[in-house]
Amino acid sequence: MSESNSNSHLVAKSGFFAGLHPGMGLAAMGMIAAFVIFTALNVELAAGLYKSVRGWIEGWFSWYYIAVLIAGMFFCFGLMFSRFGKLRLGDDDSRPEFGNFSWFAMLFSAGIGVGILFFGVAEPIFYFDNSGAFGYPNNPHADMAGHVDMNMLRAQDAMRVTFFHWGFHGWALYVLVGLCLAYFGFRKKLPLTMRSTLYPILGERIYGPWGHAVDLLAVFGSVFGIATSLGLGSTQIATGLNVLFGLEVTLTLKIVLIVIVSVIATASTVSGVARGIRLISEWNIWLSVALLAAFVVIGPGKWLMGFYITSVGDYLWNFIPMGFWTATEEADIAWQGGWTIFYWGWWIAWAPLVGIFIARISYGRTIREFMVGVLCVPTAAVFFWLCIFGGTAIWQEMHMGAGPASDGGAGVIATVRNWELPAALYGTIGNLGATSWMGDLSWTAWPLSLLATLLLVSWFVTSADSGTLVITTMLSMGDENPPNKFRIIWGAGIGATAIVLLMSGGLNALQTALIATAFPISFLIIAMVWGLYKSLRDDPSAAPIQVLATGPEDTGITRDLPA
Repeated sequence: MSESNSNSHLVAKSGFFAGLHPGMGLAAMGMIAAFVIFTALNVELAAGLYKSVRGWIEGWFSWYYIAVLIAGMFFCFGLMFSRFGKLRLGDDDSRPEFGNFSWFAMLFSAGIGVGILFFGVAEPIFYFDNSGAFGYPNNPHADMAGHVDMNMLRAQDAMRVTFFHWGFHGWALYVLVGLCLAYFGFRKKLPLTMRSTLYPILGERIYGPWGHAVDLLAVFGSVFGIATSLGLGSTQIATGLNVLFGLEVTLTLKIVLIVIVSVIATASTVSGVARGIRLISEWNIWLSVALLAAFVVIGPGKWLMGFYITSVGDYLWNFIPMGFWTATEEADIAWQGGWTIFYWGWWIAWAPLVGIFIARISYGRTIREFMVGVLCVPTAAVFFWLCIFGGTAIWQEMHMGAGPASDGGAGVIATVRNWELPAALYGTIGNLGATSWMGDLSWTAWPLSLLATLLLVSWFVTSADSGTLVITTMLSMGDENPPNKFRIIWGAGIGATAIVLLMSGGLNALQTALIATAFPISFLIIAMVWGLYKSLRDDPSAAPIQVLATGPEDTGITRDLPA
């Protein structure tokens, strides 16, 4: 890899902050501490404030979120097949740092991770349900088509809506943010931080207050995104331990789990991308393959394969008109705000964190290779996962007991109606062996629950370690190998943040605040994409930016210039 980025710093040369931008480090710590203290001291006030802000954004700007996702997706497809697709993210003779399997494993781990375990069963089942138990339709797309009975037609609609929320629209954002960062970082030889993507607009001012503000916004989203995931995800791991060993799901158990995950993730971050992060990501893939294979072999494999093919075709036929749909009825507006707009906000809020990590592992690939790889391969894998897990639960509800309409059957629908989302996965696993075509295989429930719980832990580790590396990279002005002591400090700090908010009951409030940050981040993404387009249009050869910037006393920005 080119060494120019490793020298592109505006950092302290000595003292405690050596290797870090002192002002950025202090500002980030102060900002995060202020939000945590404010939220923890008065959770109800904070929750009300964050909810009001989010409600205002969703109420007035749902159309805007929809437009941003649509525009991003179409721009992504257009650039993928443009004449710029052959440009490499690096020098013309550069080649990828990681092999395809390792690359795809890290893409999948950083981009989705534990989310598909948490929602893989619960979300399709929610859309399959027709009870309207939450005050709005479970699936207005199915209702508008007249598919109100819980049968195969509604099952197909449920999977299509699930794919819609996890498909091309969201991944296109990760592609664009990651591409902008990799292009300006590796091709233009600028620091691997969010600010660098605005160079065509701001020029050298990216090293001033505007650049600091952009990176601090990304740090804010990254820290609280990981912290809320750790805190809320500890509940699902605790649920798994309850199923496996009968441990009571207590606050103490959740705190212990956060500590364990944080320690492993920090150790992985310190070991670097090529070792810890890559190895754990690959381990995730093999564990995932084993669990998916068990569902297919023990469960209704033939039915699931047909359901997958049909569901993917249904999605590809409908995802564009679905993306343009804006609800007008009050009940449908509530559903769209609670689900689609929530997801669009979540994808936008996570885009800086995931984008920087994707850029970091994509050196040497062409723009077209990068875009096809990041957009299509993880999406296909996510669809398969969601269809196998969600499809199995739907099949169980349609074939067990008296059937889904009677609230009997598999019992997964009842679990989701009670909003016990972590238990939905384990309930499906518990039913798997009892309904196997090979006979009574109820004994498989325990080992498969153990496998799912191990996978939960490893997914959380990869989310936390990649996030910690991203945060320290931004605070060290793009250093791809930031000092280990700051990796440890921020790894521990994220875990501590999750614990404090969990103890105070403020995790859900901060999750709401994180979604609200998607609004300013969306404007940043638009500016980034415009900067990328402007740079490609004005300088198709993508030559390095030949400038030399200076910083305040005892700091410096150095950039290797071509001879």
